[in-house]
Amino acid sequence: MEEVMTVGDASARFRSISSTSSIIPSNVPLLSAFFAFALAQFLKLFTTWYKEKRWDSRRLVASGGMPSSHSATVTALAAAIGLQEGLGGSAFAIALVLACVVMYDASGVRLHAGRQAELLNQIVCELPPEHPVTSVRPLRDSLGHTPLQVLAGSILGCIVAFLMRTSS
Repeated sequence: MEEVMTVGDASARFRSISSTSSIIPSNVPLLSAFFAFALAQFLKLFTTWYKEKRWDSRRLVASGGMPSSHSATVTALAAAIGLQEGLGGSAFAIALVLACVVMYDASGVRLHAGRQAELLNQIVCELPPEHPVTSVRPLRDSLGHTPLQVLAGSILGCIVAFLMRTSS
């Protein structure tokens, strides 16, 4: 038996497809996360200038520094989900746990890995030039964040989520 599609069915299907394709522009939690990340990375230019009195455009794409863009991203996501769907939902619980894990990792494991890399780089610099390790590229030492940088990123994320929610 062949199914006949009515004009109403076609119209409903078109609305369903067009609303699915426009999920990203209307997804406030996703937009909040992306905007918080971009804003935190942009702010690193100014915090680096304030601290080191020099402009460093590499800070736009580098990890580490003030504020934590990882913390801003996951906090904006969790806060936007909480504002949109309430604090009792599964999506908020998942986002909150994710945010806690990311922020703990940024100020714990990654911070200490960066400090170890800094120490190893100093040790390699003190080796004689003929040592085989001296030709190895230095390790990246700007990996993690101090607790203050994580806190600043999380505050930024909350502010972005709140402003995105009130503007939509």
